Amino acid sequence: MSEKADIYHAEKAGIEHVDYVDEKNLAISGSEQELGHFIADAQAAAELQKAQTTREALAMWKPAIIYSIIFSSAIIMEGYDTILLGQFWAQPAFAQKYGAFDPGSGTYQVAARWQTGLSCAVQVGNILGLQITGPVSERLGYRPTMLIALVCLTGFLFIQFFAVNIQMLLAGYLLLGFPWGTFQTMSVSYAADVMPVHLRQYLTTYVNLCWVIGQIIASGVLRGLVGNDTQWAYRIPFAIQWIWPIPIIIGITFAPESPWWLIKKGRTEEAERSLLRLSTRASGYTEEDARKQVAMMQHTNEMEKASLEGVSFVDCFKGVNRRRTEIAALVWLNQQTSGSALMGQATYFFQQAGLSNSAASTMNLCMFAVGAIGTIGSWFIMKPFGRRTLFLYGQAICTFIMLLVGILGTATKKGGSGGWAIGGLLITFTFIYDLTIGPVCYSLVGEIPSTRLRAKTVILSRNLYNLGGLVIGILNPYMLNPTEWNLGAKSGYVWFVGGAVSVVWIFFRLPEPKGRTYGELDILFEQKIGARKFASTHVDEFDAHERDAAAAAMGAGVVH
Repeated sequence: MSEKADIYHAEKAGIEHVDYVDEKNLAISGSEQELGHFIADAQAAAELQKAQTTREALAMWKPAIIYSIIFSSAIIMEGYDTILLGQFWAQPAFAQKYGAFDPGSGTYQVAARWQTGLSCAVQVGNILGLQITGPVSERLGYRPTMLIALVCLTGFLFIQFFAVNIQMLLAGYLLLGFPWGTFQTMSVSYAADVMPVHLRQYLTTYVNLCWVIGQIIASGVLRGLVGNDTQWAYRIPFAIQWIWPIPIIIGITFAPESPWWLIKKGRTEEAERSLLRLSTRASGYTEEDARKQVAMMQHTNEMEKASLEGVSFVDCFKGVNRRRTEIAALVWLNQQTSGSALMGQATYFFQQAGLSNSAASTMNLCMFAVGAIGTIGSWFIMKPFGRRTLFLYGQAICTFIMLLVGILGTATKKGGSGGWAIGGLLITFTFIYDLTIGPVCYSLVGEIPSTRLRAKTVILSRNLYNLGGLVIGILNPYMLNPTEWNLGAKSGYVWFVGGAVSVVWIFFRLPEPKGRTYGELDILFEQKIGARKFASTHVDEFDAHERDAAAAAMGAGVVH
């Protein structure tokens, strides 16, 4: 082991007896035995995680799974409400209350500018909420931040429910965007923090299933209210949202804090207690195992500190973290540019393609049910195929489907059999999207950032997603609205172009993090391994020479 690496590991072990002899010759006068024990503990914990089978990990980390599910379940609320907005454009009662009569189509329509305004209000609220979440979660932790957001959401729902005009409704959606931004950050970050290597893919992708569950519930509620022309056709869907916060608040109140957040704050004893609460005694996980896992976390934390000091938003754009931020952000933006916006306004899209209101609502419900099947299916294929492969081929297939949608929109007339064919293609798109792009995105966003900057990288990435949503929220209503551009299914051409660009970026820039510990990912990024070589490159995070090579590649020493 080199002298610089000795000092690096000594600092991680908490050994303070480090003598600087001179600028060229460094030596350690601390306890080599203590240092050796620390490194051995950290390595043992890492090897245990990688050697565990999925079945063993499920048995050992049952409480962690339950608490992660509780955190992620807040996303059901966002999936539910945001899908409501897109479907309300096609609801006669809502359009009559908040829109105006269109002589051309003989129906009430919410003006495209207000469709745009409401969609953008959600995105703006998300962006602001995400920025607030960063410093709050850094100071208070994940649990208090989520609890504050849930309480705020419960109050903001009153504005939405009692909105007397579209301006008041816009204010409600703007304010609701704040807690929704928090849910996105904390759910993914908590799942990535508390899950071992072999369970990360399942609990991070569960976030996508929560989105789909919310969409299914919303679609089912709206399908049940088809034909209801009273104010309750839209007020009942709004009111149902008050069901979620209380049980989630209770669950999060009893959840342990993220052990990685505690390590970052130097609260190692609390991190050990948190790990004990996240695991089961019956599985054989002991206090000694918790101590070793804390050592592994400290090891990874100090590796990242050696590469880059600081945990601010600016640090996300320094050194190797710039690449990690790029990957996480563009992976999430890819969800916007792939054509998923058509799923959010599927009922309205189906109507513009020529289907009746009842048929459009039924197709919409079927679409999200198929999406749920796709997300569950991703759990079985992600382990053998990996994240990169699924994301690349999923995007390629979805891009091709959007091209077919555009061609059908050009070749068929509104109201004919082409409307059903387009509906079938969109359902197929939803299945492929929720089998690949949708869930894999959450796994990648949770795994790619460094542990010290994970929450902030997720915030920046989600904000790029929201900025993309702002642009799409402005364009999509104009593309679909019959009083504006009236492209209908021909808008598939637009999403084909966006998807084609994404395929090229994925091929050259997206790495494969499957089966890697966070320490291994740190070294792979520090050594600037190419995206297509990530899966095949061997690294040992506890090898001193490899650690030195990574530090040299960064152009900085490991002593700090």
